[in-house]
Amino acid sequence: MRGAPRYDISIPITPTMPTYPGDPAVSIEPILQIAQGDAANVSRWSFGNHTGTHVDPPAHFIPGGITIDQLDLRTLYGAARVVDLTRVETIITARDLERARIPHRATRVLFKTRNSELWARPGFQKNFIALAPDAARWLVARKVKLVGIDYLSVEAFDARAPATHRTLLGAGVIVIEGLNLRDIAPGNYTLACLPLNVENGDGSPARAILIEK
Repeated sequence: MRGAPRYDISIPITPTMPTYPGDPAVSIEPILQIAQGDAANVSRWSFGNHTGTHVDPPAHFIPGGITIDQLDLRTLYGAARVVDLTRVETIITARDLERARIPHRATRVLFKTRNSELWARPGFQKNFIALAPDAARWLVARKVKLVGIDYLSVEAFDARAPATHRTLLGAGVIVIEGLNLRDIAPGNYTLACLPLNVENGDGSPARAILIEK
Protein backbone atom coordinates (compact mmCIF):
# COMPACT_ATOMS: atom_id res chain seq x y z
CA MET A 1 0.00 0.00 0.00
CA ARG A 2 3.05 2.25 -0.15
CA GLY A 3 2.16 5.38 -2.07
CA ALA A 4 -1.57 4.57 -2.17
CA PRO A 5 -3.86 7.58 -1.63
CA ARG A 6 -5.04 8.06 1.95
CA TYR A 7 -8.17 9.89 3.03
CA ASP A 8 -8.96 11.27 6.45
CA ILE A 9 -12.69 10.59 7.01
CA SER A 10 -12.77 12.03 10.53
CA ILE A 11 -14.57 15.18 11.65
CA PRO A 12 -12.32 17.80 13.32
CA ILE A 13 -13.24 18.40 16.97
CA THR A 14 -14.05 22.08 17.48
CA PRO A 15 -16.22 24.09 19.90
CA THR A 16 -18.59 24.93 17.04
CA MET A 17 -19.15 21.38 15.76
CA PRO A 18 -22.61 19.78 16.00
CA THR A 19 -23.20 17.40 18.89
CA TYR A 20 -26.08 15.03 19.45
CA PRO A 21 -28.84 16.63 21.57
CA GLY A 22 -28.20 15.86 25.23
CA ASP A 23 -24.49 15.21 24.74
CA PRO A 24 -21.96 17.63 26.30
CA ALA A 25 -20.84 20.57 24.19
CA VAL A 26 -17.20 20.83 23.12
CA SER A 27 -14.91 23.07 25.12
CA ILE A 28 -11.19 23.57 24.39
CA GLU A 29 -9.58 25.86 26.95
CA PRO A 30 -5.92 26.97 26.98
CA ILE A 31 -4.37 26.35 30.41
CA LEU A 32 -0.73 27.17 29.65
CA GLN A 33 0.39 29.37 26.77
CA ILE A 34 3.87 30.11 25.49
CA ALA A 35 2.61 33.51 24.36
CA GLN A 36 1.78 34.28 28.00
CA GLY A 37 5.23 33.29 29.24
CA ASP A 38 4.62 29.63 30.00
CA ALA A 39 7.12 26.96 28.98
CA ALA A 40 4.61 25.01 26.87
CA ASN A 41 1.14 25.09 25.39
CA VAL A 42 -1.35 22.94 27.32
CA SER A 43 -5.12 22.85 26.93
CA ARG A 44 -8.07 21.36 28.78
CA TRP A 45 -10.57 19.46 26.63
CA SER A 46 -14.14 18.78 27.62
CA PHE A 47 -16.62 16.87 25.46
CA GLY A 48 -18.67 13.69 25.41
CA ASN A 49 -17.16 10.39 24.37
CA HIS A 50 -19.61 10.16 21.45
CA THR A 51 -18.43 13.43 19.91
CA GLY A 52 -17.66 13.71 16.19
CA THR A 53 -16.16 10.61 14.61
CA HIS A 54 -16.47 7.96 17.31
CA VAL A 55 -16.78 4.24 17.94
CA ASP A 56 -19.69 2.54 19.70
CA PRO A 57 -18.79 -0.74 21.42
CA PRO A 58 -21.52 -3.13 22.58
CA ALA A 59 -21.39 -1.63 26.10
CA HIS A 60 -22.96 1.57 24.73
CA PHE A 61 -26.39 -0.12 24.71
CA ILE A 62 -25.88 -3.72 25.88
CA PRO A 63 -25.58 -4.33 29.66
CA GLY A 64 -22.38 -6.27 30.30
CA GLY A 65 -21.28 -5.78 26.69
CA ILE A 66 -17.70 -5.42 25.52
CA THR A 67 -16.21 -2.01 26.32
CA ILE A 68 -14.08 0.20 24.10
CA ASP A 69 -10.80 -1.08 25.54
CA GLN A 70 -11.85 -4.68 24.94
CA LEU A 71 -12.60 -4.35 21.22
CA ASP A 72 -10.70 -6.55 18.80
CA LEU A 73 -8.50 -4.07 16.93
CA ARG A 74 -8.33 -6.47 13.98
CA THR A 75 -11.95 -5.55 13.25
CA LEU A 76 -11.07 -1.85 13.18
CA TYR A 77 -8.33 -2.33 10.59
CA GLY A 78 -8.73 -4.07 7.27
CA ALA A 79 -10.65 -4.31 4.02
CA ALA A 80 -13.75 -2.10 3.91
CA ARG A 81 -16.46 -1.37 1.37
CA VAL A 82 -17.84 2.16 0.90
CA VAL A 83 -21.43 1.85 -0.32
CA ASP A 84 -23.13 4.76 -2.09
CA LEU A 85 -26.66 5.25 -0.74
CA THR A 86 -26.94 8.94 -1.54
CA ARG A 87 -30.25 8.29 -3.32
CA VAL A 88 -31.92 7.22 -0.06
CA GLU A 89 -34.14 10.07 1.09
CA THR A 90 -35.37 9.01 4.55
CA ILE A 91 -33.99 5.82 6.11
CA ILE A 92 -31.89 2.90 4.89
CA THR A 93 -33.92 -0.30 4.74
CA ALA A 94 -33.03 -3.93 4.11
CA ARG A 95 -34.44 -3.50 0.62
CA ASP A 96 -31.99 -0.65 -0.02
CA LEU A 97 -29.13 -2.92 1.05
CA GLU A 98 -30.31 -5.68 -1.28
CA ARG A 99 -30.37 -3.22 -4.15
CA ALA A 100 -26.87 -1.98 -3.28
CA ARG A 101 -25.41 -5.41 -4.11
CA ILE A 102 -22.94 -5.43 -1.25
CA PRO A 103 -20.44 -8.26 -1.79
CA HIS A 104 -21.01 -11.26 0.49
CA ARG A 105 -17.37 -11.15 1.55
CA ALA A 106 -17.67 -7.57 2.87
CA THR A 107 -17.28 -7.57 6.65
CA ARG A 108 -16.69 -3.82 7.09
CA VAL A 109 -19.29 -1.60 5.44
CA LEU A 110 -19.34 2.21 5.42
CA PHE A 111 -22.47 3.94 4.17
CA LYS A 112 -22.07 7.13 2.16
CA THR A 113 -25.37 9.03 2.26
CA ARG A 114 -26.66 12.57 1.96
CA ASN A 115 -25.46 12.99 5.54
CA SER A 116 -21.95 13.87 4.43
CA GLU A 117 -23.32 17.16 3.09
CA LEU A 118 -24.86 17.97 6.48
CA TRP A 119 -21.47 18.67 8.07
CA ALA A 120 -21.35 21.97 6.15
CA ARG A 121 -24.53 23.17 7.90
CA PRO A 122 -24.41 24.85 11.32
CA GLY A 123 -25.84 22.99 14.28
CA PHE A 124 -27.29 19.51 14.67
CA GLN A 125 -29.46 18.29 11.78
CA LYS A 126 -32.36 16.06 12.83
CA ASN A 127 -33.20 14.87 9.32
CA PHE A 128 -30.12 12.70 8.88
CA ILE A 129 -30.21 9.32 7.13
CA ALA A 130 -30.04 6.38 9.53
CA LEU A 131 -30.41 2.59 9.44
CA ALA A 132 -33.82 0.99 9.90
CA PRO A 133 -33.99 -1.99 12.28
CA ASP A 134 -34.57 -4.37 9.36
CA ALA A 135 -31.36 -3.08 7.75
CA ALA A 136 -29.50 -3.82 10.98
CA ARG A 137 -30.90 -7.36 10.99
CA TRP A 138 -29.84 -7.77 7.34
CA LEU A 139 -26.27 -6.76 8.18
CA VAL A 140 -26.13 -9.14 11.14
CA ALA A 141 -27.45 -11.99 8.99
CA ARG A 142 -24.72 -11.25 6.45
CA LYS A 143 -22.11 -11.50 9.24
CA VAL A 144 -20.91 -7.92 8.82
CA LYS A 145 -18.55 -7.08 11.72
CA LEU A 146 -18.28 -3.29 11.40
CA VAL A 147 -20.76 -0.67 10.20
CA GLY A 148 -20.03 3.02 9.60
CA ILE A 149 -22.40 5.93 8.93
CA ASP A 150 -21.70 9.55 7.96
CA TYR A 151 -23.57 11.36 10.74
CA LEU A 152 -23.80 11.18 14.51
CA SER A 153 -26.00 8.09 14.85
CA VAL A 154 -27.02 4.92 13.03
CA GLU A 155 -30.38 5.33 14.78
CA ALA A 156 -33.12 7.57 13.37
CA PHE A 157 -33.58 10.69 15.48
CA ASP A 158 -37.28 10.01 16.01
CA ALA A 159 -36.89 6.28 16.77
CA ARG A 160 -39.14 5.15 19.62
CA ALA A 161 -36.51 2.68 20.83
CA PRO A 162 -32.83 2.10 19.97
CA ALA A 163 -33.62 -1.07 18.02
CA THR A 164 -30.92 -0.53 15.39
CA HIS A 165 -28.21 -0.02 18.00
CA ARG A 166 -29.37 -2.99 20.04
CA THR A 167 -29.49 -5.26 17.00
CA LEU A 168 -26.01 -4.37 15.79
CA LEU A 169 -24.25 -4.07 19.14
CA GLY A 170 -26.09 -7.06 20.56
CA ALA A 171 -24.59 -9.14 17.77
CA GLY A 172 -21.11 -7.78 18.47
CA VAL A 173 -21.04 -5.47 15.42
CA ILE A 174 -18.77 -2.45 15.97
CA VAL A 175 -20.39 0.84 14.97
CA ILE A 176 -18.53 3.91 13.73
CA GLU A 177 -20.57 7.12 13.69
CA GLY A 178 -19.72 10.62 12.52
CA LEU A 179 -17.74 9.78 9.40
CA ASN A 180 -17.22 12.27 6.57
CA LEU A 181 -17.46 10.47 3.24
CA ARG A 182 -18.31 13.48 1.08
CA ASP A 183 -15.19 13.19 -1.10
CA ILE A 184 -14.94 9.40 -1.03
CA ALA A 185 -15.88 7.37 -4.09
CA PRO A 186 -17.71 4.09 -3.50
CA GLY A 187 -15.54 1.02 -3.69
CA ASN A 188 -12.97 -1.03 -1.81
CA TYR A 189 -10.48 0.44 0.66
CA THR A 190 -8.43 -0.43 3.70
CA LEU A 191 -9.93 1.11 6.84
CA ALA A 192 -7.89 2.14 9.89
CA CYS A 193 -9.95 3.44 12.81
CA LEU A 194 -8.50 3.62 16.31
CA PRO A 195 -10.50 4.82 19.33
CA LEU A 196 -8.82 5.95 22.54
CA ASN A 197 -7.93 3.16 24.94
CA VAL A 198 -10.35 4.18 27.72
CA GLU A 199 -10.80 1.60 30.46
CA ASN A 200 -14.41 0.36 30.60
CA GLY A 201 -15.41 3.01 28.05
CA ASP A 202 -18.86 2.95 26.43
CA GLY A 203 -17.51 4.85 23.42
CA SER A 204 -14.60 6.94 22.24
CA PRO A 205 -13.65 9.54 19.63
CA ALA A 206 -11.48 8.08 16.90
CA ARG A 207 -9.32 8.99 13.94
CA ALA A 208 -10.43 7.13 10.85
CA ILE A 209 -8.67 6.92 7.49
CA LEU A 210 -9.21 5.06 4.25
CA ILE A 211 -6.42 3.79 2.03
CA GLU A 212 -7.13 3.02 -1.63
CA LYS A 213 -6.66 -0.56 -2.64
